[in-house]
Amino acid sequence: MNLKDYIISIPDHPLPGIIFRDISPLLGNGEAYRCATNQIVEYAKAKGVQKIVGPEARGFIVGCPVAYAMDVGFVPARKKGKLPRETECVEYALEYGTALIELHKDAIKPGEKVLICDDLLATGGTIAAVIELVEKLGGIVVGCAFLVELTELNGREKIKQYDTLTLMEF
Repeated sequence: MNLKDYIISIPDHPLPGIIFRDISPLLGNGEAYRCATNQIVEYAKAKGVQKIVGPEARGFIVGCPVAYAMDVGFVPARKKGKLPRETECVEYALEYGTALIELHKDAIKPGEKVLICDDLLATGGTIAAVIELVEKLGGIVVGCAFLVELTELNGREKIKQYDTLTLMEF
């Protein structure tokens, strides 16, 4: 199945000159969504993954079905202030300013093999911050998996020491 058939490219969104890659058609097609999820599941199984971490919000959409299929836990990485218990936090750079992302301190056990899942690898800033959080908690990041990679933004460079799976490149 050619998953790119289920991605719609929208020019000049949200700003002129930007091409937005909309994954909604892929998510809305059961066969395509299952195909993408199964590819990530096979990758995760080969890595011996024990926990899936996904940054909000689309990392939840990608990571949760992988965790379910593997019978492992899913850990949400959330924006500052969204998690109710004691957290570990990392600040990371955005195009204009910074942001904070958190995990519950008890979400990852030392030595657990973790796969980070998200919809899109762009600049790599969010994923690098999530990797830092997982490692602060003692987890071992054995890989990162994405539906789409925007290669011209060089996000892979920020996470080059980690094995990375992308299902589609634009």
